[in-house]
Amino acid sequence: MSHGLENLEFVQEADYVIVGSGSAGSVAAARLSQDGKHDVLVLEYGGTDMGPLIQMPAALSYPMNMSLYDWGFGTEPEPNLNNRNLATPRGKVIGGSSSINGMVYVRGHAKDFDHWDESGAKGWSYADVQPYFQRAETSHGGAEGEGRGTDGPLHVGRGPRENPLFHAFVKAGQQAGFEVTEDYNGLKQEGFGAMEQTIHKGRRWSAANAYLKPVLKRENLRMMSCFANRVIFEGKKAVGVEISRGDRVERVRARKEVVLAASSINTPKMLMLSGVGPADHLKEMGVEVLADRPGVGGNLQDHLELYIQQACTQPITLNSKLGLFSKAWIGAQWLFFKTGLGASNQFESAAFVRSKAGVDYPDIQFHFLPVAIRYDGTAPAEGHGFQAHVGPMRSKSRGTIRLASNNVKDSPKIRFNYMSHEDDWADFRHGIRLTREIFGQAAFDEFRGQEISPGSHVQTDAQLDDYIREHAESAYHPCGTAKMGAADDKMAVVDPECRVIGVEGLRVIDTSIFPRITNGNLNGAAIMTAEKASDHILGKTPLPKSNLEPWINPRWETSDR
Repeated sequence: MSHGLENLEFVQEADYVIVGSGSAGSVAAARLSQDGKHDVLVLEYGGTDMGPLIQMPAALSYPMNMSLYDWGFGTEPEPNLNNRNLATPRGKVIGGSSSINGMVYVRGHAKDFDHWDESGAKGWSYADVQPYFQRAETSHGGAEGEGRGTDGPLHVGRGPRENPLFHAFVKAGQQAGFEVTEDYNGLKQEGFGAMEQTIHKGRRWSAANAYLKPVLKRENLRMMSCFANRVIFEGKKAVGVEISRGDRVERVRARKEVVLAASSINTPKMLMLSGVGPADHLKEMGVEVLADRPGVGGNLQDHLELYIQQACTQPITLNSKLGLFSKAWIGAQWLFFKTGLGASNQFESAAFVRSKAGVDYPDIQFHFLPVAIRYDGTAPAEGHGFQAHVGPMRSKSRGTIRLASNNVKDSPKIRFNYMSHEDDWADFRHGIRLTREIFGQAAFDEFRGQEISPGSHVQTDAQLDDYIREHAESAYHPCGTAKMGAADDKMAVVDPECRVIGVEGLRVIDTSIFPRITNGNLNGAAIMTAEKASDHILGKTPLPKSNLEPWINPRWETSDR
């Protein structure tokens, strides 16, 4: 493809050039350079992750609101959400979004991956991916004999759950007739139980801390600070990446392959700028078409959620810790000892439940917090409170990523089309009513004050819908924009070995390739995906399939609990 750059020499070369040092890129950098036989170059635009606002778990609301660490993307006006523009944070820092996320660890449900396999991503069933989850992690407190890892780079643990509200939430779920689970990342996802965190020794255990930084001393691994513009092709073969450093445009060569791990927002943007994408859109943007792949930038999915907030009659919530003096004390405890409230993300209890009879595995997730507060750190009410984040896991709504122009520096146009499927409305209304039912159980009697939001006056379907339109927020789990599928599926972008269909020498290994969104927070599944993709890139035989059987509720056909 001609950009008038043919005469630029390659300033660096490597066997594998990885774009992005996030969850997927960090894993691939570690795995592809592991045996010392391959030269690996990682391209990263963001800077260091060393600041306490990233490393201190309780400070999680800061980095995702800082232009230093976040790309600052936002959606186009969302028509079903009162035309609001929603934030779409993505990490612009070493470790990518794993350095600014909420540190919640969820693998997803076994049936999520069976669905991938059935929809054309052959070899990505639960039996295939389970060994890669296991290879990735060292589990602290997970259920024994349920496929949890013991010696992987990613430390996964649980919070101390010292606040009695964490236990009240689980007990209330039990009182409402739901299951309890010892380990939702083991064989039984369904139920109420402890939430798992990517926190180790009091620090955020990002993909950078787990995978990338420990291996940067390898002689065959380098990291380069630059802006990746587009993939360079000779004919249909990817041979490198065009980059910008300051106002200079340069090129780096990939002797074997270019590996895109730039996020479900930036990866499709880069593919389209490189001539791989929906032909009509590329022509409209003035980009020469190399491979017409209509699925690039399509199939965009996310999890939406609401905060259901309740006043607390006892002064035990974290609302008392939001003052400057308390924050200073928490900060000091963490800085010197890596202990105290600063060492947790405060997401310490969770639940996965089914919305109705006939749904065979969970489709609603709860995060419980012993504080009434928003992601941006603002508290909505004076006094004490607690909240549950609730949302449906498998929305049928689909959106798009499109180029705003052919200028590499322009942010893409992001349209999730949230709530565009009517089932989403029924699912959300059910989620609100179900949360109220759980907060109404005896376990909360000694703590329960007035409902803060939506507020007890919001009851009818129409009132709930108004509330959803105004208050639904993204859980920041975008994925699906370069979906994996069969090579003859015209909407698939990569094949089951993560190779971009229609070209050579190019792979995508991040959450872009998810055919359908998984159950829960995506970071765990993103890391697994890159673990497995790394074996495909190296031409290794995949790990032996798991024979573990996931638990399915025996009452699923007749009851939601």
